Amino acid sequence: MIPVEEAINIINKNTTPLERKNRINILNALGYSLYEDVISPIDMPPFNQSAMDGYALSLHNDVTYTVIDEVIAGDSHNPVLKAGEAVRIFTGAPLPKSANAVVMQENVAVDKKKIILEKPVSFEENIRPLGEQVKKGEVALTKGTVLTPAAIGYLTSLGITEISVYKKPSIAIVVTGNELVEAGPTLPYGKIYESNSGMLLSALISLGHTDVTIHKVKDEYALIFSILEKTIAHHDIVIITGGISVGDYDFVGKVLQELTVEQIFYKVKQKPGKPLFFGKKKNTIVFGLPGNPAAVLSCFYIYIYPALQRISGDVGFSLPRTTAKSVSNFTKKGDKTQFLKAILKNGEATILEGQSSAMLQTFALANAMVYLHEEQNVISIGDSIEVISLPI
Repeated sequence: MIPVEEAINIINKNTTPLERKNRINILNALGYSLYEDVISPIDMPPFNQSAMDGYALSLHNDVTYTVIDEVIAGDSHNPVLKAGEAVRIFTGAPLPKSANAVVMQENVAVDKKKIILEKPVSFEENIRPLGEQVKKGEVALTKGTVLTPAAIGYLTSLGITEISVYKKPSIAIVVTGNELVEAGPTLPYGKIYESNSGMLLSALISLGHTDVTIHKVKDEYALIFSILEKTIAHHDIVIITGGISVGDYDFVGKVLQELTVEQIFYKVKQKPGKPLFFGKKKNTIVFGLPGNPAAVLSCFYIYIYPALQRISGDVGFSLPRTTAKSVSNFTKKGDKTQFLKAILKNGEATILEGQSSAMLQTFALANAMVYLHEEQNVISIGDSIEVISLPI
């Protein structure tokens, strides 16, 4: 059994970006990571641009200017100004080449075709110079940058319509358990509705992963062997829920061993999710999770989600951790690290009731997990505690 931080570090070292690229439309690139540097095809802005509504000036030693023309955003004409002349101009409009400053309209008095400056104006004031953001031929965004809405807007403003991104991994979810049945109107005695697959699929889709297949299998050795043999051969990541402990009907560990999956670690000193398996076969990553739903989701956020980000090209990713003031009391049993479902709001964390690994009701309300380290036993109201924000 290894500590949580050691498990995180081991996974970090064993998850690197897939060296496969995908050329996609920029408008479909949200959440992807750039496979290569993007070089700007133009200067941005592509011309000297007015930063304000006002008047473009050809500066001279007087406060009075003669207005000779008007330039609005989108205009292509380029009036020539002599010293002491001005043109009416609007934000984003191209600056006449003979102009060297823009005065805000609030800072002038207008008298027919004349304006009088009410405040001094400096050389190149309120001008966005050509290439201020990026110059043609420069790196606009570097390899590995995660494409946010702002990044997509920026690249689109450069006229870029397609980009190369890291291909996201193909993922298989394998759910085991004789007790599991599909949700429906009648629940047979002794059975429970299967929720892990839908929960994991929803989490993956919310993070932009759509190449996902789901397999559900009974606790039978031959069936588990057949499914895992196929999924490990054809997917980049295999996530297994259930069957990873050491009970009489827990066959996953034995099957992985027979399939020669390298066990990198098994069991983490944590609650929930102690029987966590992490391994590899060739280029396929295998996660074996316990079957209890809250344990599955805790392990997903702490271990699998960051691994997915790195495999998808976001090599510097880590879960956002912060400190918050506890508004709850909590006493831990045992010496394991514990992840507690919580609500984080305005710098305060409320630890929720119902922390069982089998209970999802609490997780449905939570937006964070309190990270209670193994050497910590008690949280009191007012304590400063470590909190992991969840991507929900």
